[in-house]
Amino acid sequence: MGGKFTWAPKFPGKSLDCQTFVWYHHFMILAERLCTDDQVARELIETEHLIGILQLKASRLAAELSATRHWDSEGYNSAGDWMRFKCQVTNTVAWDRIRVGEELHRMPESEQAVYDGEIGYAHLKVMARTAESVGKAFDESKLLPLAREASPGKFYYKSLHFRHAVDAKAYCDEQTELVEDRRLSLSTAEDGCLLVSGVLDPVGGAAVRTALEPLAGKSGAGDDRELERRYADALVELACGGRPANLHVTATVETLKGMVGAAGGEMEFSLPLSSSTIERMACDCSVSRVLLSEESVVIDMGRSRRVIAGPAKRALKARDGHCVWPGCERPASWCDGHHLVHWIRGGSTDLDNLVLLCHRHHWKVHEGGWQLVKTDDRDIVPIAPTITFGRGPD
Repeated sequence: MGGKFTWAPKFPGKSLDCQTFVWYHHFMILAERLCTDDQVARELIETEHLIGILQLKASRLAAELSATRHWDSEGYNSAGDWMRFKCQVTNTVAWDRIRVGEELHRMPESEQAVYDGEIGYAHLKVMARTAESVGKAFDESKLLPLAREASPGKFYYKSLHFRHAVDAKAYCDEQTELVEDRRLSLSTAEDGCLLVSGVLDPVGGAAVRTALEPLAGKSGAGDDRELERRYADALVELACGGRPANLHVTATVETLKGMVGAAGGEMEFSLPLSSSTIERMACDCSVSRVLLSEESVVIDMGRSRRVIAGPAKRALKARDGHCVWPGCERPASWCDGHHLVHWIRGGSTDLDNLVLLCHRHHWKVHEGGWQLVKTDDRDIVPIAPTITFGRGPD
């Protein structure tokens, strides 16, 4: 901690012992507890400014280290690798430092703008990446005004327009490479859950976001799902395409009726299904049924049929218009037909016994234990699952 560092052009000739610098700012951090909110805000801005200046110094040193190959003499694979271990930074931070240091000679006005507090070090990183990407076509005079008026994230967005303007083909090639790097991994956990991970290119990602966002909105005042849960529900709803799924389910007669002791149903790519799930799927799906006896002998194979189809489906959509759950306005094209009295229990497919429900609310009625009741005024009232309070049987 005994080294010196010198402030750059704005502070000519000023040096400060690093130990003194650390103790001074340690005191200032403690003193903040006695400051007004405005003073704390100003101190935070100044501290971030000082950090940016130190990052500039680190960038110059990182570029010099990379050029000396000192890292090679100590047995490291690269200057970035040396920095990861010796400076205790991430790989991304290390190479950003080196890149900025190597490009500083091409952006002197931007460097001065960091010292003057007009832009941050994060802007300089974007500038350096742009300079590296476009080579001789780099023009600091066009980028610095954009950096002064925008946040680092917005400046990065604008820098892409600059890159496209100077070399549209190179920019297109980069975008094409990102498409080629698309990947999606699907694996099944022990409990049957599907684990999803992957990377999409910007255009593909935007297409997916555009499709998911309308479906991931809250469905009403009582929707307390977190955003990640709503995205997951939206993805499932999107996979169904707003149309009944064509699923192949195998179950016993006892499972279909929800009888006690019955085994679960079976479907490709899934663990055994509960009778409630099968009941929901059978509400308005294209179902190819295979019924088994208790000895697992096939006793019936029915043709695939749409439970609610044709004129009945069109009339249902025209009457309800959207999901009938109070406060939900998911459009009819993204809803399933739901039997108030399920056809498994003798309910008819007449319009009077049908309502439209979105995927989430259809799930709540079947697997979630909710009930829908139609009043004398033909209003639909959801009833929450029964909750028992107090001691149970000993």
